[in-house]
Amino acid sequence: MNEDINILILSCGTRNKIVQYFKKELAGKGQVMATDCSELAPALYDADKYFIVPRMDEEGYLDFILSICKENNIKAVFSLIDPELSLLAKHRQNFLDIGTIPIISDFEVVELCFDKYEMYKFLIQNGFKTVRSYIDKEKFYKDVEAGIINYPVFVKPVKGSASININKVNSKQEVEVLFNQFDNLMIQEFMDGIEYGADVYIDMISGEPVAIFTKEKIKMRAGETDKSVSIKDDKLFELIKKFVKKAGFKGIIDIDIFKVDDEYYISEVNPRFGGGYPHGYECGVNIPKMIIENINGNVNKDVIGDYEEGICMMKFNEVKAIKTVK
Repeated sequence: MNEDINILILSCGTRNKIVQYFKKELAGKGQVMATDCSELAPALYDADKYFIVPRMDEEGYLDFILSICKENNIKAVFSLIDPELSLLAKHRQNFLDIGTIPIISDFEVVELCFDKYEMYKFLIQNGFKTVRSYIDKEKFYKDVEAGIINYPVFVKPVKGSASININKVNSKQEVEVLFNQFDNLMIQEFMDGIEYGADVYIDMISGEPVAIFTKEKIKMRAGETDKSVSIKDDKLFELIKKFVKKAGFKGIIDIDIFKVDDEYYISEVNPRFGGGYPHGYECGVNIPKMIIENINGNVNKDVIGDYEEGICMMKFNEVKAIKTVK
């Protein structure tokens, strides 16, 4: 008889769909458990079992999570927030030692994703088109004078997430104000084109990309895709396959891509479930099922492009009411 497959979702927040999808795929074969540092994280209440945990920057946090995994026979763990991904990747062995597989890329690859300028350099060095970026503002000003780049541009933190502190600027004065106010900023070209998102699963056993779902972003809200439409392009699939193999990703990743004058430019990578992944699942790109296959020791078959084009996703509001314990 097969042992139950229990999965732990860390920092679940508002991402109730991810919890629901794993419950649906596991139906009767295991439990979906979730954690958050707030009892007001609505996705907790969709899990079979949940835990209120310390904040991830508090001492003893890792041991707390490891003890949950051990006591609940957790077979796989992943997080839905960026700051926790490095922690999971760094302590991969601690989890493996107790029989829990972290669904995450290697630490160096995760760190590459969170340093936008390092990722820019990696893409350029490996021959991938990407968004022109600067950390040296003087070099940027020279390129403006030379007509290589023009305003408007984006000024953003080199290490940042959830679209926090991103500013669209139109003049040298604005660049100066921001650089005087904040440390560790970069300047990025404004891409006047179509923005795409790609949800990609790289098999944890074979290391091969086995699922790619691409969508055109129609509307964004707080850095997440709010409305999108599914698209398919073999040229884009080939580009993504080449990129993920070169970078050495594993598990689930989310890529931001721009299309300008029929050319694709890779922008950023989140090495986790992206906020727009529910669109892929609803179109039949079943990454939770693929993760479960890998936990069972099975290699997934390639289903890249195996979905319908022109399917729109629209997010809408839902409400959960709970009685808090004082």
